[in-house]
Amino acid sequence: MLLSSSAALLAADRELIITRNLPAPRHLVFAAWSSAEHQVHWMGPKDFTVPSCEIDFRVGGAYRACIRSPEGQDYWMRGHYREIVTPEKLVFTFAWEEDGERGLENLVTIQFADLGDSTRMVFRQAPFQSSAERDSHHGGWSECFDRLAAYASRAATH
Repeated sequence: MLLSSSAALLAADRELIITRNLPAPRHLVFAAWSSAEHQVHWMGPKDFTVPSCEIDFRVGGAYRACIRSPEGQDYWMRGHYREIVTPEKLVFTFAWEEDGERGLENLVTIQFADLGDSTRMVFRQAPFQSSAERDSHHGGWSECFDRLAAYASRAATH
């Protein structure tokens, strides 16, 4: 019993879960994740830009994008789409790319629930090598989702 409790704590320590209610219909929020045309407007933490974003949005398809910090530092990410259930669920791999080398890969699962004029998005990413790595991603994704909420809200009113 103690071992399974410890294993559950360890698993929880290596998983990031962020739940957000976004002020836009589900189809718009899902579309924001599915094309480069949308992602360049919100991907990355506050004040970051997206100078490059390529998406082959299909199961087995790949994506690769660069986010640029206000100081001009580039951060590349890449992965493959594993499951796409439009507009309910999206599963893809995620890895940072440093010096052209792919880093440790983890899995991102996002579920989108229809709340009428808004959408509940449950974002899960795991496993992380440490709670510090998980917490670093929490900060980045949280700012990114603030930008997604603002972008989706503007898209919903136009």
